[in-house]
Amino acid sequence: MTYRQTYGHLNAAEETWVHLTFSWGGKTFSLDLAESDRHVQVYDLKAALLSLTNVPPERQKILGLVKGKLPPDEGRISDLKIAPGKNFILVGTPAGDEIKDPSQLESLPDVVNDLDVDFTENPQAAARYKNDPRNFRKIREATSNLQINIINPLREGKRLLVLDLDYTIVDTKPLTSGSLPPVECARPGLHEFLEAVYPFYDICIWSQTTWVWLEAKLVELGMVGSTRAYEVTTSISVLDKTCMFTVFSERNGKPYSHHVKPLQIIWNKFPQFSAKNTVHVDDLSRNFALNPDEGLKIHAFKHAHAEQAQADRELEKLARYMVYIASLDDFRTVKHKDWKRTLRSLTR
Repeated sequence: MTYRQTYGHLNAAEETWVHLTFSWGGKTFSLDLAESDRHVQVYDLKAALLSLTNVPPERQKILGLVKGKLPPDEGRISDLKIAPGKNFILVGTPAGDEIKDPSQLESLPDVVNDLDVDFTENPQAAARYKNDPRNFRKIREATSNLQINIINPLREGKRLLVLDLDYTIVDTKPLTSGSLPPVECARPGLHEFLEAVYPFYDICIWSQTTWVWLEAKLVELGMVGSTRAYEVTTSISVLDKTCMFTVFSERNGKPYSHHVKPLQIIWNKFPQFSAKNTVHVDDLSRNFALNPDEGLKIHAFKHAHAEQAQADRELEKLARYMVYIASLDDFRTVKHKDWKRTLRSLTR
Protein backbone atom coordinates (compact mmCIF):
# COMPACT_ATOMS: atom_id res chain seq x y z
CA MET A 1 0.00 0.00 0.00
CA THR A 2 1.24 3.48 -0.82
CA TYR A 3 0.90 5.68 2.23
CA ARG A 4 2.92 7.94 4.43
CA GLN A 5 2.77 9.21 7.99
CA THR A 6 2.82 12.99 8.03
CA TYR A 7 4.86 13.11 11.22
CA GLY A 8 7.56 10.86 9.73
CA HIS A 9 9.65 10.74 6.54
CA LEU A 10 7.67 11.92 3.51
CA ASN A 11 7.92 10.25 0.16
CA ALA A 12 9.85 12.62 -2.07
CA ALA A 13 8.24 11.37 -5.28
CA GLU A 14 5.68 13.67 -6.84
CA GLU A 15 2.24 12.38 -5.92
CA THR A 16 -1.24 13.58 -5.06
CA TRP A 17 -2.13 12.59 -1.54
CA VAL A 18 -5.38 12.34 0.39
CA HIS A 19 -4.65 13.61 3.88
CA LEU A 20 -6.53 11.89 6.74
CA THR A 21 -6.44 12.43 10.48
CA PHE A 22 -7.84 10.14 13.14
CA SER A 23 -7.95 9.94 16.89
CA TRP A 24 -7.28 6.85 18.95
CA GLY A 25 -6.42 6.36 22.59
CA GLY A 26 -6.73 10.09 23.28
CA LYS A 27 -4.13 10.99 20.62
CA THR A 28 -4.36 12.37 17.09
CA PHE A 29 -2.60 10.72 14.15
CA SER A 30 -2.13 11.70 10.51
CA LEU A 31 -2.01 9.47 7.45
CA ASP A 32 -1.62 10.27 3.74
CA LEU A 33 -2.98 7.92 1.05
CA ALA A 34 -1.73 8.03 -2.53
CA GLU A 35 -4.65 9.13 -4.67
CA SER A 36 -3.28 7.41 -7.78
CA ASP A 37 -3.26 3.97 -6.18
CA ARG A 38 -6.75 2.94 -7.27
CA HIS A 39 -6.40 -0.60 -5.99
CA VAL A 40 -5.84 0.17 -2.32
CA GLN A 41 -8.32 -1.85 -0.29
CA VAL A 42 -9.99 -1.22 3.07
CA TYR A 43 -7.81 -3.96 4.51
CA ASP A 44 -4.71 -2.06 3.39
CA LEU A 45 -5.96 0.98 5.30
CA LYS A 46 -6.44 -1.21 8.36
CA ALA A 47 -2.90 -2.51 7.94
CA ALA A 48 -1.63 1.08 7.96
CA LEU A 49 -3.63 1.77 11.12
CA LEU A 50 -2.10 -1.35 12.66
CA SER A 51 1.39 0.02 12.00
CA LEU A 52 0.48 3.24 13.80
CA THR A 53 -1.48 1.88 16.75
CA ASN A 54 -0.78 -1.86 17.06
CA VAL A 55 -4.54 -2.49 16.90
CA PRO A 56 -5.11 -5.68 14.84
CA PRO A 57 -7.44 -5.22 11.83
CA GLU A 58 -10.01 -7.65 13.23
CA ARG A 59 -10.42 -5.43 16.32
CA GLN A 60 -10.57 -2.10 14.51
CA LYS A 61 -13.80 -0.11 14.42
CA ILE A 62 -13.48 2.86 12.09
CA LEU A 63 -16.09 5.51 12.86
CA GLY A 64 -16.91 8.60 10.81
CA LEU A 65 -14.79 7.81 7.75
CA VAL A 66 -17.81 7.07 5.56
CA LYS A 67 -21.54 7.40 5.97
CA GLY A 68 -23.02 4.20 7.32
CA LYS A 69 -21.12 0.95 7.70
CA LEU A 70 -17.57 0.61 6.41
CA PRO A 71 -17.37 -1.66 3.31
CA PRO A 72 -15.79 -5.12 3.63
CA ASP A 73 -12.02 -5.44 3.74
CA GLU A 74 -11.82 -6.22 0.03
CA GLY A 75 -13.57 -2.94 -0.88
CA ARG A 76 -11.51 -0.31 -2.69
CA ILE A 77 -10.61 2.94 -0.96
CA SER A 78 -11.16 4.83 -4.23
CA ASP A 79 -14.84 3.82 -4.20
CA LEU A 80 -15.38 5.47 -0.81
CA LYS A 81 -14.88 8.99 -2.22
CA ILE A 82 -13.12 10.18 0.93
CA ALA A 83 -12.80 13.96 1.10
CA PRO A 84 -9.31 15.37 1.73
CA GLY A 85 -8.75 16.29 5.36
CA LYS A 86 -11.31 13.76 6.57
CA ASN A 87 -11.27 13.08 10.31
CA PHE A 88 -12.35 9.78 11.82
CA ILE A 89 -12.23 7.79 15.05
CA LEU A 90 -10.42 4.49 15.49
CA VAL A 91 -11.69 2.28 18.30
CA GLY A 92 -9.85 -0.87 19.27
CA THR A 93 -7.57 -2.46 21.84
CA PRO A 94 -3.91 -2.91 20.84
CA ALA A 95 -2.37 -6.35 20.84
CA GLY A 96 -1.21 -7.27 24.33
CA ASP A 97 -3.70 -5.00 26.11
CA GLU A 98 -6.71 -7.30 25.93
CA ILE A 99 -8.98 -7.42 28.94
CA LYS A 100 -7.56 -9.92 31.41
CA ASP A 101 -8.19 -11.08 34.94
CA PRO A 102 -8.11 -7.98 37.20
CA SER A 103 -5.59 -9.65 39.52
CA GLN A 104 -3.05 -9.48 36.67
CA LEU A 105 -3.56 -5.77 35.99
CA GLU A 106 -2.12 -2.75 37.75
CA SER A 107 -4.14 -0.16 35.81
CA LEU A 108 -7.61 -1.16 36.96
CA PRO A 109 -9.39 1.72 38.71
CA ASP A 110 -9.78 1.62 42.45
CA VAL A 111 -13.49 2.37 42.47
CA VAL A 112 -14.94 1.85 45.94
CA ASN A 113 -18.06 3.16 47.59
CA ASP A 114 -16.75 3.61 51.14
CA LEU A 115 -16.24 7.00 52.77
CA ASP A 116 -18.67 8.61 50.34
CA VAL A 117 -19.83 12.14 51.14
CA ASP A 118 -22.97 13.98 50.08
CA PHE A 119 -21.82 17.58 49.67
CA THR A 120 -25.37 18.88 49.30
CA GLU A 121 -25.72 18.02 53.01
CA ASN A 122 -22.35 19.52 53.89
CA PRO A 123 -22.32 23.03 52.40
CA GLN A 124 -19.35 24.10 54.53
CA ALA A 125 -17.14 21.40 53.01
CA ALA A 126 -18.46 22.18 49.53
CA ALA A 127 -17.64 25.87 50.04
CA ARG A 128 -14.08 25.02 51.12
CA TYR A 129 -13.61 23.02 47.94
CA LYS A 130 -15.00 25.77 45.73
CA ASN A 131 -12.89 28.50 47.37
CA ASP A 132 -9.64 26.55 47.62
CA PRO A 133 -7.02 28.30 45.40
CA ARG A 134 -5.39 24.91 44.77
CA ASN A 135 -8.56 23.73 43.06
CA PHE A 136 -8.72 26.88 40.91
CA ARG A 137 -5.20 26.12 39.72
CA LYS A 138 -5.96 22.45 39.12
CA ILE A 139 -9.02 23.32 37.05
CA ARG A 140 -6.92 25.66 34.89
CA GLU A 141 -4.28 22.98 34.43
CA ALA A 142 -6.84 20.26 33.70
CA THR A 143 -8.55 22.50 31.15
CA SER A 144 -5.25 23.20 29.42
CA ASN A 145 -4.33 19.50 29.29
CA LEU A 146 -7.81 18.21 28.46
CA GLN A 147 -8.17 16.09 25.33
CA ILE A 148 -11.81 15.14 24.87
CA ASN A 149 -12.43 12.29 22.45
CA ILE A 150 -15.51 13.39 20.53
CA ILE A 151 -17.01 10.49 18.63
CA ASN A 152 -19.73 12.56 16.94
CA PRO A 153 -20.08 16.35 16.60
CA LEU A 154 -21.90 18.22 19.34
CA ARG A 155 -25.44 19.24 18.38
CA GLU A 156 -26.77 22.75 18.71
CA GLY A 157 -29.27 23.40 21.48
CA LYS A 158 -28.78 20.14 23.39
CA ARG A 159 -28.31 19.77 27.12
CA LEU A 160 -25.31 17.89 28.51
CA LEU A 161 -25.48 14.56 30.35
CA VAL A 162 -22.21 13.58 32.05
CA LEU A 163 -22.51 9.88 32.78
CA ASP A 164 -20.28 7.72 34.94
CA LEU A 165 -19.52 4.18 33.75
CA ASP A 166 -18.28 1.93 36.55
CA TYR A 167 -21.11 0.70 38.80
CA THR A 168 -23.41 3.37 37.37
CA ILE A 169 -24.33 1.80 34.03
CA VAL A 170 -22.26 -1.39 34.22
CA ASP A 171 -21.09 -3.84 36.86
CA THR A 172 -17.36 -3.43 36.32
CA LYS A 173 -16.06 -6.46 38.21
CA PRO A 174 -17.47 -9.28 36.04
CA LEU A 175 -16.89 -7.21 32.89
CA THR A 176 -13.15 -6.85 33.52
CA SER A 177 -12.71 -10.38 34.84
CA GLY A 178 -14.60 -11.94 31.95
CA SER A 179 -16.80 -13.96 34.29
CA LEU A 180 -19.91 -12.63 32.50
CA PRO A 181 -20.39 -11.56 28.87
CA PRO A 182 -20.63 -7.77 28.45
CA VAL A 183 -24.34 -7.84 27.64
CA GLU A 184 -25.00 -9.36 31.06
CA CYS A 185 -22.80 -6.79 32.86
CA ALA A 186 -24.75 -3.79 31.58
CA ARG A 187 -27.36 -2.29 33.85
CA PRO A 188 -30.85 -3.35 32.68
CA GLY A 189 -32.33 -0.84 30.26
CA LEU A 190 -28.99 0.80 29.38
CA HIS A 191 -29.56 1.13 25.65
CA GLU A 192 -33.21 2.04 26.09
CA PHE A 193 -32.14 4.79 28.50
CA LEU A 194 -29.62 6.24 26.06
CA GLU A 195 -32.09 6.08 23.20
CA ALA A 196 -34.68 7.91 25.34
CA VAL A 197 -32.39 10.80 26.28
CA TYR A 198 -30.47 11.26 23.02
CA PRO A 199 -33.01 13.64 21.42
CA PHE A 200 -32.37 16.08 24.28
CA TYR A 201 -28.79 15.54 25.49
CA ASP A 202 -25.26 15.26 24.23
CA ILE A 203 -23.67 12.48 26.24
CA CYS A 204 -20.27 12.59 27.91
CA ILE A 205 -18.93 9.36 29.45
CA TRP A 206 -16.54 10.12 32.32
CA SER A 207 -14.94 7.18 34.07
CA GLN A 208 -12.27 6.70 36.71
CA THR A 209 -10.25 4.41 34.50
CA THR A 210 -7.68 4.66 31.72
CA TRP A 211 -8.61 5.53 28.14
CA VAL A 212 -7.69 2.09 26.72
CA TRP A 213 -9.89 0.33 29.25
CA LEU A 214 -12.71 2.79 28.83
CA GLU A 215 -12.65 2.47 25.06
CA ALA A 216 -12.68 -1.33 25.27
CA LYS A 217 -15.61 -1.30 27.69
CA LEU A 218 -17.70 0.99 25.49
CA VAL A 219 -17.12 -1.26 22.48
CA GLU A 220 -17.94 -4.45 24.36
CA LEU A 221 -21.10 -2.89 25.79
CA GLY A 222 -22.24 -1.95 22.28
CA MET A 223 -22.20 1.79 23.04
CA VAL A 224 -19.61 2.49 20.34
CA GLY A 225 -19.51 0.93 16.89
CA SER A 226 -23.08 -0.34 17.01
CA THR A 227 -26.13 0.61 14.96
CA ARG A 228 -28.14 1.86 17.93
CA ALA A 229 -30.15 5.03 17.34
CA TYR A 230 -28.18 7.02 19.92
CA GLU A 231 -24.87 5.75 18.51
CA VAL A 232 -25.70 7.03 15.06
CA THR A 233 -27.21 10.37 15.93
CA THR A 234 -25.95 11.57 19.28
CA SER A 235 -22.61 12.90 20.46
CA ILE A 236 -20.70 10.72 22.89
CA SER A 237 -17.49 12.27 24.15
CA VAL A 238 -15.21 10.45 26.53
CA LEU A 239 -13.09 11.53 29.49
CA ASP A 240 -10.95 9.23 31.60
CA LYS A 241 -9.19 9.44 34.96
CA THR A 242 -6.54 11.84 33.62
CA CYS A 243 -9.23 14.55 33.69
CA MET A 244 -9.74 14.06 37.44
CA PHE A 245 -7.63 15.43 40.28
CA THR A 246 -7.42 15.15 44.06
CA VAL A 247 -9.13 17.62 46.40
CA PHE A 248 -8.46 18.05 50.12
CA SER A 249 -10.88 18.82 52.93
CA GLU A 250 -12.04 17.37 56.23
CA ARG A 251 -14.44 14.58 57.11
CA ASN A 252 -15.61 14.19 60.70
CA GLY A 253 -12.85 16.55 61.76
CA LYS A 254 -10.11 14.56 60.06
CA PRO A 255 -8.16 15.23 56.84
CA TYR A 256 -9.99 13.81 53.83
CA SER A 257 -8.88 13.61 50.20
CA HIS A 258 -10.41 12.04 47.13
CA HIS A 259 -10.66 12.41 43.37
CA VAL A 260 -13.29 14.64 41.80
CA LYS A 261 -14.87 15.23 38.39
CA PRO A 262 -14.93 19.03 37.94
CA LEU A 263 -17.53 19.99 35.36
CA GLN A 264 -15.88 23.38 34.93
CA ILE A 265 -13.18 21.90 32.70
CA ILE A 266 -15.87 20.77 30.26
CA TRP A 267 -17.63 24.13 30.47
CA ASN A 268 -14.32 25.90 29.80
CA LYS A 269 -13.89 23.92 26.60
CA PHE A 270 -17.53 24.07 25.53
CA PRO A 271 -19.11 27.33 26.78
CA GLN A 272 -22.53 26.34 25.40
CA PHE A 273 -22.75 24.12 28.50
CA SER A 274 -23.00 25.35 32.09
CA ALA A 275 -24.76 24.70 35.39
CA LYS A 276 -27.89 25.84 33.60
CA ASN A 277 -28.05 22.80 31.30
CA THR A 278 -25.73 20.09 32.70
CA VAL A 279 -26.51 17.00 34.79
CA HIS A 280 -23.83 14.67 36.16
CA VAL A 281 -25.05 11.14 36.97
CA ASP A 282 -22.80 9.00 39.18
CA ASP A 283 -23.01 6.40 41.95
CA LEU A 284 -20.49 8.33 44.09
CA SER A 285 -21.55 11.66 45.59
CA ARG A 286 -17.96 12.65 46.32
CA ASN A 287 -17.38 13.01 42.57
CA PHE A 288 -19.78 15.99 42.73
CA ALA A 289 -17.64 17.86 45.28
CA LEU A 290 -16.99 20.89 43.06
CA ASN A 291 -20.48 20.79 41.50
CA PRO A 292 -22.84 19.39 44.15
CA ASP A 293 -25.96 20.99 42.68
CA GLU A 294 -25.39 19.46 39.25
CA GLY A 295 -24.89 15.96 40.66
CA LEU A 296 -27.53 13.24 40.52
CA LYS A 297 -26.70 10.12 42.47
CA ILE A 298 -28.13 6.73 41.62
CA HIS A 299 -27.48 3.58 43.62
CA ALA A 300 -24.54 1.44 42.54
CA PHE A 301 -25.20 -1.45 40.21
CA LYS A 302 -23.31 -4.53 41.42
CA HIS A 303 -23.65 -8.31 41.43
CA ALA A 304 -25.05 -8.31 37.88
CA HIS A 305 -25.40 -12.10 37.98
CA ALA A 306 -27.94 -11.95 40.82
CA GLU A 307 -31.65 -12.14 40.09
CA GLN A 308 -32.28 -8.97 42.09
CA ALA A 309 -29.82 -7.00 39.92
CA GLN A 310 -31.61 -8.04 36.76
CA ALA A 311 -34.82 -6.60 38.20
CA ASP A 312 -33.12 -3.19 38.51
CA ARG A 313 -35.25 -0.38 36.98
CA GLU A 314 -33.09 2.61 37.96
CA LEU A 315 -32.31 3.66 34.39
CA GLU A 316 -35.94 3.38 33.37
CA LYS A 317 -36.85 5.85 36.12
CA LEU A 318 -33.89 8.08 35.36
CA ALA A 319 -34.88 8.31 31.70
CA ARG A 320 -38.30 9.67 32.65
CA TYR A 321 -36.73 12.28 34.93
CA MET A 322 -34.15 13.35 32.34
CA VAL A 323 -36.80 13.77 29.65
CA TYR A 324 -38.96 15.78 32.09
CA ILE A 325 -36.26 18.30 33.05
CA ALA A 326 -35.10 18.65 29.44
CA SER A 327 -38.02 21.06 28.93
CA LEU A 328 -36.80 23.38 31.70
CA ASP A 329 -34.93 26.55 30.80
CA ASP A 330 -32.64 26.25 33.81
CA PHE A 331 -31.76 23.03 35.65
CA ARG A 332 -30.85 25.07 38.73
CA THR A 333 -34.57 25.42 39.45
CA VAL A 334 -34.72 21.74 40.48
CA LYS A 335 -32.82 19.69 43.05
CA HIS A 336 -31.43 16.59 41.41
CA LYS A 337 -30.94 15.06 44.84
CA ASP A 338 -34.73 14.79 45.02
CA TRP A 339 -35.11 13.34 41.54
CA LYS A 340 -37.10 10.31 42.66
CA ARG A 341 -39.43 12.46 44.72
CA THR A 342 -39.94 14.69 41.69
CA LEU A 343 -40.67 11.64 39.58
CA ARG A 344 -43.27 10.37 42.03
CA SER A 345 -45.02 13.74 41.98
CA LEU A 346 -45.38 13.48 38.21
CA THR A 347 -47.32 10.24 38.47
CA ARG A 348 -49.88 11.43 41.03
